[in-house]
Amino acid sequence: MKKNDRKTASSNSGEQQNLTAGAYVEGILWGDRVMLGRAITLVESNRPEHRPLAQEVLEKCLPHTGRSLRVGITGAPGVGKSSFIETLGTYLVREQGRRLAVLAIDPTSSVSRGSILGDKTRMEKLTTEPDAFIRPSPAGDSLGGVAASTRESMLLCEAAGFDTIFIETVGVGQSETTVAGMVDFFLLLLLPGAGDELQGIKRGIVEMADLLAINKTDGDRIPLAKAARQDYAQALHLFPAKTNGWQPKVVTCSALTGDGIAEIWKLLVDYQRLTTESGWFSQHRREQMKRWLHEQLEAELRHRFFQKKGIREKLADMELAVASGEISVSKALSELIKN
Repeated sequence: MKKNDRKTASSNSGEQQNLTAGAYVEGILWGDRVMLGRAITLVESNRPEHRPLAQEVLEKCLPHTGRSLRVGITGAPGVGKSSFIETLGTYLVREQGRRLAVLAIDPTSSVSRGSILGDKTRMEKLTTEPDAFIRPSPAGDSLGGVAASTRESMLLCEAAGFDTIFIETVGVGQSETTVAGMVDFFLLLLLPGAGDELQGIKRGIVEMADLLAINKTDGDRIPLAKAARQDYAQALHLFPAKTNGWQPKVVTCSALTGDGIAEIWKLLVDYQRLTTESGWFSQHRREQMKRWLHEQLEAELRHRFFQKKGIREKLADMELAVASGEISVSKALSELIKN
């Protein structure tokens, strides 16, 4: 049986209610997309009883991870992220022989807590490709334009044999730069026309971008896009040089016509080769894992703090005391921590 044969025994035996970690891992390593989807659902779960099994699955998959190119794709709503990903993704699986996983992060409904947009339904052509896997996930309450379990989902996709991972974020925001901390390459999509738009883009996002791609460069917008490309290129020179030795580029492309798509992939390959040869690629991955550990540690400490009996009531009392000037913030903190 080939690894990329999606119809394995695990997915044909019916919906098992109590899968073991071994069953999950076996299905994932065989490239069973049904089992991969169920494993991602497991790591996304907020139920405490699911955490031990999710951790065991991740631990067993870990030796099979790390062999993909991780690309973060962001841009303001309406820039055409999903269309761009579908066009580039289709090119990769059909023309380059890549196996692509797309983790599309949707805004979360305040009512249902589910995804609002459903990116998978907006990539109909890519969804039919046997070497593409698309997983929409709600962003939930997490910051950074990504879901809380995006890193775990990415590792599971790598274990399933996907050599290219796209992370599509919610949209450009102050905290969205979080995505740059979990990918190898950060791509910022823009619309034709600079001017005021250039001033409105968050400086931090532009600084972190490895490539600026002006999408929707077709029809009457071509002259506008060419002018924007020159403006953005000049703006990039105002930023300090990147420590990895890569000079960020500005390109034009069209998800509609496919123009510029091959050039973008070539730049991605050039970037990976340059940073791999210098040793920066692997070092960057190690630093990312360290930051992930610290982020998870802070999240766990916060969780345990609020799980303490009576802590929310105590916190409410301290808030009133601080607001009224009865005690100092440092004194209130000491009281809360020792509680």
